[in-house]
Amino acid sequence: MTSRPTGLVAILRGVTPGEAVAVAEAIFAAGFDAVEVPYNSPDPLESIRRIRAAGPADRRVGAGTVLTPDDVRRAADAGASLIVSPNTRPDVVAETVRLGLESYPGAATPTEAFAALDAGARAIKLFPSTAVGIDGMRAWASVLPAGTALVPVGGVDAGNLGGWAHAGAAGAGIGTSLYRPGDRPDIVGTRAAELVRIWSAATA
Repeated sequence: MTSRPTGLVAILRGVTPGEAVAVAEAIFAAGFDAVEVPYNSPDPLESIRRIRAAGPADRRVGAGTVLTPDDVRRAADAGASLIVSPNTRPDVVAETVRLGLESYPGAATPTEAFAALDAGARAIKLFPSTAVGIDGMRAWASVLPAGTALVPVGGVDAGNLGGWAHAGAAGAGIGTSLYRPGDRPDIVGTRAAELVRIWSAATA
């Protein structure tokens, strides 16, 4: 388990409320900074509520695939502290910021990234990261305001995580290479620990 923040976010797409807490606990124990329950999961808000209730108040629990300001408000009411979207909608970013939550809007171009920052975001989800690429992220970093957190999502796994870390990513969102619906918590925890090891070695 790492002793410093990793910036790693576990995407628990498809998780059910009944398994959400055990899976999330295994991931947090391995050293991940946050878990995200996408809206297109079974009863996602209930999963967020349960994960939030099971841990400390400052634990980072997020809602994903957040598409509207109403989605933001409902996630906030459930206890989400970060809001993750596949796209850039300024009104979604603005509502997230208004509620004091962390905003991770998805962007695939510098134009979208600048629009997200103009709306109040401080972090950008590079999505899909396979389209932007590591060289693309480096190019973005050269023109975006200093301190902008770039977080690749979509196609990040144990094979390329170290490369993203070396290139300056602030973290990464990791989905199917970490968790698939029905995976046992112990298996997910083992995968999470390996990803944390890779990240920590690359950023040491």
